[in-house]
Amino acid sequence: MSESAIGEDAGTGSVIDPNGIELRLPARLEHLPIIRSVAANLAIRADFDLDSIADLKLAVDEACSTVITRAVRGATLSCVFIVNPDEIRFSAVAPSTGGHEPSSDSFGWRVLTTLTDHVAAWVEQGEVTRDGKGLLVHIELTKRKTSGA
Repeated sequence: MSESAIGEDAGTGSVIDPNGIELRLPARLEHLPIIRSVAANLAIRADFDLDSIADLKLAVDEACSTVITRAVRGATLSCVFIVNPDEIRFSAVAPSTGGHEPSSDSFGWRVLTTLTDHVAAWVEQGEVTRDGKGLLVHIELTKRKTSGA
């Protein structure tokens, strides 16, 4: 199990960072445009350059797609953005029935590592569900401003 760099309240799972923004929505692919729009808007407001904004949008899309495809039917996807002066950190998590984090050999993982400055994925035990598993799949990434921004 990995410790998230994005702080969470142990009791509720809610964001405790004062710079954090959390979205909770059904873990369905049709919600990706909403999450991409939030990522782009936050990067624009943080004065990221156009290439970095595009990279962040694509990385957030890939991270969410990966988590959603591993999520149990009817699950809620939780996305957290932490905006700091020189970087945006993003985390996506959803309940999953699979016990494996995304493969570091996959094309999607290569996309994530190319577009971001840091990426991590892990699976941990969450609240036990009807199927008895209660696993949570996480992907976390960081995109920093380019030195010229």
